[in-house]
Amino acid sequence: MRQFSIKIFCLITFSSLLFCQKTGSYAGGFLRMGTSARSVAMGGSFTAEIDQSFAAYHNPASLVHIKNPRASFSNHFLMLDRQLMSVNISTPLPPSAAVGVAWIGAGVDNIDGRNLSGQHTSNLSTSENAYMVSFAQTMLPWLSLGLNVKVLRHQLPVNSMDLTGKGVGMDFGIFIKTKSGANIGLMAQDLNSRYQWKTDQIFERGKVYIEQFPTLYRLGTAFDYNEIYITADAGLIISGADLVGYTARAGVEYKYLDNYYLRGGFGNRRVGVGLGLDWSLFEEKDSRLDYAFTLESAAGVSHVFTYAFAF
Repeated sequence: MRQFSIKIFCLITFSSLLFCQKTGSYAGGFLRMGTSARSVAMGGSFTAEIDQSFAAYHNPASLVHIKNPRASFSNHFLMLDRQLMSVNISTPLPPSAAVGVAWIGAGVDNIDGRNLSGQHTSNLSTSENAYMVSFAQTMLPWLSLGLNVKVLRHQLPVNSMDLTGKGVGMDFGIFIKTKSGANIGLMAQDLNSRYQWKTDQIFERGKVYIEQFPTLYRLGTAFDYNEIYITADAGLIISGADLVGYTARAGVEYKYLDNYYLRGGFGNRRVGVGLGLDWSLFEEKDSRLDYAFTLESAAGVSHVFTYAFAF
């Protein structure tokens, strides 16, 4: 099984050089940018990884492997005055289930609003938010299933009024732990996720408009290889009935003295590196601080910080 995982990793690494494509022009792009600093530093390739900072985001089925209640906060410092933050709380439900709640928010403030004459009118802002409830259940000792249900909201400044798109969406995940220690994950992200816009109060000929998110189908693996922890995943991006792109991501992590981590990876059209630190606040290794630095050709550099703790 480990040899199979290594082959998957090599295939993903090669395919990423061939099929790296943009998806930022599609609705819901903020949900594809990543959340925790650890995952961002490792390319976001966490379909088969148990992310202690935000497991449900990458694969809701991995929630059952969170041993203690956990909370985390992530903040992305982005160029072009953009904001991206997330808050997550997850807890096991003995004997074989787990639940979580989370918020992911993105936006831009202090946009210079002007009229047709070019005169300043007011400072505008736009935002996108997702409120998520997650549930996971162990089906067999080696198999778990999970589901995310998301309430979506997108606010745009139009004239003197705000135009708001609303909707719901779902993610579905499968998580497999093999006897060799390797993990395998499958994920369907943004099943039927959409914004519904009602513009009749803004424009004379306004109507109801549906803005559909693309759906991502991913397969991933995670395993140890010569003291290096490796994660990788690949997937298809489907919009309606059309195949619009591919994803391929991979990352590595080296653990030093049981408390320190050095990471690197590529994915989502960017390269990342990062550091991590485990320490004891109230109990043994109940806290973790992670940092990621990423470089993207279009958006420049970004810095991501995540603090997570068990309680």
